Amino acid sequence: RKHKMYQTSIRSMEGITKPKSVELTAQVMDDFSGLFLDESSKRSHDRSKQDGEFLASQIHKGMQEGGGELIWRFDSKARDLNPAVDFEVVSAAARASSATCTPIYPGYDSGKMNSSSETASSHPIAAIIRRNPTSLAEDGEGPVDVRLAVVGNVDSGKSTLVGVLTSGVLDNGRGLARSKVFRHRHEIETGRTSSITHQILGLDEYGKFVGGGSRENDWAEIVSSSAKVLTFVDLAGHERYIKTTVSGMTGCLPDYALVVVGSNHGVLRMMKEHLSVAVALKLPLIFAVTKLDMCPPNILKQTLADIGKLLKSPAVSKIPVIVRSNADVLLAAQSMANDARIAPIFLISSVTGEGVDPLRLFLNIAPPQKTMEKESSASAAAFHVDDTFYVAGVGAVVGGTMLRGSLALRDSLVIGPDSRGNFVPVQIRSIHNKRIVVSRVAAGQSATLALKKLKRNQIRKGMVIAKLSMQPKACMRFVAEVVILHHPTTIGLNYQPIVHCLTVRQACKVVAVDGESGLLRSGDRAHVTFQFMYRPEYLVFGARIIFREGRTKGIGKICGLHFTDGTFSEAQTGSAASSAPRIPRASVTDTHD
Repeated sequence: RKHKMYQTSIRSMEGITKPKSVELTAQVMDDFSGLFLDESSKRSHDRSKQDGEFLASQIHKGMQEGGGELIWRFDSKARDLNPAVDFEVVSAAARASSATCTPIYPGYDSGKMNSSSETASSHPIAAIIRRNPTSLAEDGEGPVDVRLAVVGNVDSGKSTLVGVLTSGVLDNGRGLARSKVFRHRHEIETGRTSSITHQILGLDEYGKFVGGGSRENDWAEIVSSSAKVLTFVDLAGHERYIKTTVSGMTGCLPDYALVVVGSNHGVLRMMKEHLSVAVALKLPLIFAVTKLDMCPPNILKQTLADIGKLLKSPAVSKIPVIVRSNADVLLAAQSMANDARIAPIFLISSVTGEGVDPLRLFLNIAPPQKTMEKESSASAAAFHVDDTFYVAGVGAVVGGTMLRGSLALRDSLVIGPDSRGNFVPVQIRSIHNKRIVVSRVAAGQSATLALKKLKRNQIRKGMVIAKLSMQPKACMRFVAEVVILHHPTTIGLNYQPIVHCLTVRQACKVVAVDGESGLLRSGDRAHVTFQFMYRPEYLVFGARIIFREGRTKGIGKICGLHFTDGTFSEAQTGSAASSAPRIPRASVTDTHD
């Protein structure tokens, strides 16, 4: 087109002297070409601007759906752009959403995403898009919070692994790492966890670890400098403390279950017991096979075979993937965000550091699970108490997790139920979230509340703090659709197991069973009515229950509540039978026994 314009301009200037024709021709060409380039640049600019705005809106939407962060995976085969160019486009769109785009290279090193050791030919295979702590603080939001319940058999290396991940210091083989995690002297002396311990690990917007290397790092400093916080709930592995472990898994509402298996010990009974609880709670599973430095190759091979056989069993129905590359890490992380069918297996040595970096990368990009009800209704708010304290000069303090809604300092609240099923008014003196003073606690956050005009002996685990407008009710009986995992004989009327539901833990009695025989055996499903033995409790529809007598006997889902005022209410949405887990007679706990 420009060539035709040029020929036309030449023909129209016949009879003009050569110097003038050359000057005029150059002027005409400049005018035409300038007009052409200006229009083209304008259209290109408008198109790129629209594409950038659309990409920025998609990133913003994806971050909202992903709980504050997004994994962007580059696929050069499916796109016309080079991955390196693609990263620049995505990074610019992320900056428009006040986020940081950090590349992940094939040779990723934890904490060194922008490492200068990367060659010029290497291109990112994915990127983490995450808001920085400054923008989060300006909007009054906190960092992304992901909770992991660390479970497994005794002496499998759970506390040691948590100590290595949170402190950044490798173990010396004699308990150096686990000493940074233990709370009590007898735990240090015996080397066994007997309580529920919380440890945090901060990540900034680039994925670098915040506050590693020292136990004295202040939680407030770590949280304020982090865009994502990992909370490890270290649980006991000994059979003596099974009730503490089950209470931690049900009450702390974890996003993932990190199942630790000692490679030299293999798959043991308590590990399968903890796994059955995690499967009952529908938690995504992460496996860490530890102590590689002291395990012979043939024993390691047998341990991995047993784990794979256990995961492929009908009771678990997972796809085991041994993580050997960053591509495996990305596949596992994206699977966790969708259907959580994949169960990644990490091979780790806490002494040599082998396999620690792939696990850190996975934890860096693992998305939080959507288990909380972040309702916008001002009346719906429930804070479930899982621990009580007394602080000198402050008074009674309760710790727990916000299941739905939000609570603020000046809200009109009630706490209960007491032994008679009543709720009493209460006022909040202060709120701490990860040891930071805040004015509000939202759904999905763990916090401690200092209460006014209440003594510690008036508060117990399992209570709930709710808004007065919610008008909570206590119940003495409830109906649940249950599945019997394992029982040597039959279950009938007056059977008395211990029932775990969120932060509630109490002995119950079976008062009614559906069916003609009224008896249940391993693998049976039925609607069962339970009655609390000692005091009424606050329960919610759809909450999962675990009932046990020593070992776990069955799981279920609440579908009906008998309140203390004589009224009865059933679940409004769907049937409990349709969403209850279908577990065959071969349960997790009796596989390989």
